Amino acid sequence: MSRLTKLIIRLLLKLLYRVEVKGLDNYYKAGKRVLIVANHTSLLDGPLLYAWLPETPTFAVNTDIARQKRFSFFMQFVDLFLMDSNSALSIKSMINFIRKDKKAVIFPEGRISTTGTLMKIYEGPAFIASKSGAMILPIAIDGGQISPFSYQTNRGHIRWFPKITITILPPEKIEISASLSGNDRRKVAIRKMQKLMFNLQYKTFDHNKTLLEATYEASKKFGPNLVVLEDTKNQKVTYKQLFIRMVILSRAMEKTTSLGETVGLMLPNVNALAISFFALQYLDRVPAILNFASGSQNIIRACETAKIKTIFTSDQFISKAGLEMLVEDISHHVNIIFLEDLRKKITNIDKLCGLWLGRNPIHRQQRKVASNHRSPAVILFTSGSEGTPKGVVLSHQNILSNFAQVRIHIDFRASDTVFTCLPLFHSFALNAGFISPLLGGSKVYLYPTPLHYRLIPQIIYDKNATIFFSTNTFLKGYAKYAHPYDFHNLRFVGAGAEKLRNDTGQLYMEKYGIRIYQGYGLTETSPVIAANSPLASKIGTVGTIIPDIDFYLKPVEGINKGGQLVVRGPNIMMGYLIHGSNGKITPPSTERGDGWHDTGDIVDIDTDGYVTILGRSKRFAKLGGEMVSLTVVEELAIYTWPGTNHAALAIPDDIKGEKIILVTDNPKAERNELLETIDQLKYSKIYFPSLIISVKELPVLNTGKTDYINLTKMIHN
Repeated sequence: MSRLTKLIIRLLLKLLYRVEVKGLDNYYKAGKRVLIVANHTSLLDGPLLYAWLPETPTFAVNTDIARQKRFSFFMQFVDLFLMDSNSALSIKSMINFIRKDKKAVIFPEGRISTTGTLMKIYEGPAFIASKSGAMILPIAIDGGQISPFSYQTNRGHIRWFPKITITILPPEKIEISASLSGNDRRKVAIRKMQKLMFNLQYKTFDHNKTLLEATYEASKKFGPNLVVLEDTKNQKVTYKQLFIRMVILSRAMEKTTSLGETVGLMLPNVNALAISFFALQYLDRVPAILNFASGSQNIIRACETAKIKTIFTSDQFISKAGLEMLVEDISHHVNIIFLEDLRKKITNIDKLCGLWLGRNPIHRQQRKVASNHRSPAVILFTSGSEGTPKGVVLSHQNILSNFAQVRIHIDFRASDTVFTCLPLFHSFALNAGFISPLLGGSKVYLYPTPLHYRLIPQIIYDKNATIFFSTNTFLKGYAKYAHPYDFHNLRFVGAGAEKLRNDTGQLYMEKYGIRIYQGYGLTETSPVIAANSPLASKIGTVGTIIPDIDFYLKPVEGINKGGQLVVRGPNIMMGYLIHGSNGKITPPSTERGDGWHDTGDIVDIDTDGYVTILGRSKRFAKLGGEMVSLTVVEELAIYTWPGTNHAALAIPDDIKGEKIILVTDNPKAERNELLETIDQLKYSKIYFPSLIISVKELPVLNTGKTDYINLTKMIHN
């Protein structure tokens, strides 16, 4: 009878939810003594595991839940172990039960998630796992969180019959040193169980696809008519409209570009940038998002580095931003095409094609070279050690892996509005502020600049934004003008790109009741490496390393605590494009082999896994989140005052985070002369130092190189 019941339930769930099971072979690898742990997405989780697991394990059920009548029908078909996770005797009984080579299912969260992602892990399941000697079989359930049987009916978009996927991961064991006992043992057990559950949640997302495929799947999951984009023109765009407009625009772009070509985008944060980005994805072109604030010289170098022949921009944007001279300069090197001109060429045939092909953009016309998850998805630019921009090539898999890694900490929901004013030519804004919300069903409100300190808090209030990403510099600026109620609807504020100062965090807590969660990453890592979250946070750190990243600390001379962080993982870039390399990608590599990337950052990691940034070894400054090459500043000084010696230093600054000091042995150095050079060579004024100090002689090392450590001491003295 029980087999028949199991078969009927399985057929019914398969019919309604198109249930897919992956990794069933891992169930048999776990052996006899097994603790099965699963995330708790909905009331369907128990029936799903009962129906698809080859054997019927015992379900560990909280005594309070067992009393509820709505569970009585399911409970008559399974063996139950009633337990109280707060009772030491109950936990001990469960340990003894499993030690008899039993299989038991337990939900470490102890309750159904109300957020769609992981919630806190109870101490009991972690302790049971460590003391029973059982193999842990992690099972990831995905899809149930958006069904009517979840606890999110008031928090997001609910689908009556979403597709549900069950992923059975390889079994593992929680092993704890025998020297630990009592509270120390429990703390380690909880930490290891939480890490296991983080990895389980990460594995529920398949990152082996393209950005367009992932976005289309999100539209099917959350509904094609869900609004996911809005800009300052108050134009709202649904998934469906995004795909239609993407196809229409792609037909015009296709005529001026070729398959696999890298194509520049030079636009502010507006819907047109989002649609252009996906139009190029649809065409199997690689978008390169250019920093229009970096100056014509850097843009020209970037185009040479990535072999960009065409840049799409907006005539209206160029006019409003006063960038006519910049466009004039770069137009001698690349083909500039205005979107306004493309719009005039769009025909009724193009619109009909958009309506038809936009319904299912994945089944597009077969092309000679089709993108896959390992293909380049986007190229962003970061300053090189000698000041020449380097292209950072990120694959589809890189970006989607980072979304899967980060969504554990940031639960994007269909009820969310993400306010994005950081420019999308930064990896932080591109992934966290644009791509990730689209994949999570959230609406992205695109604002063209982060510099409007008075206006941005008001818009956050007007648009009822719930998630906001920014930098310390900008957050401090907004707090100067924001009304205490402007941020009342924000439920998550994330800070990155530069160190979050303690006074900024304290100000937001006292004035707005908001805790800012600091993270850490690089363009080369898509970008997040570590993050704090409501689930796991420690003030003064950048959080814990996200799942599926291997790392080690390389010893640094003179540094006794910590070391230089080197990382490897699926979110690490494909490689660099170096100026003069003819478009060849140089993959990351260190002394340990290919795939490892040296961050250049010196960090310390405590016993709980929290990362503290101690300093940067690379010769860069961060001004308001912008990376500025100190080498370029020195070269500009050499150009201005040849025959003399110069050194650029970055020191802390209350306003910009850091400021640049130029130290020179030229006693006649004048700031206006250097400014004239910057204008003449068409560099951004961000390279203009805040202060020029003349000294008799610059200290040097035995090698003849400038002794920056002693020079810094001289300046502070």
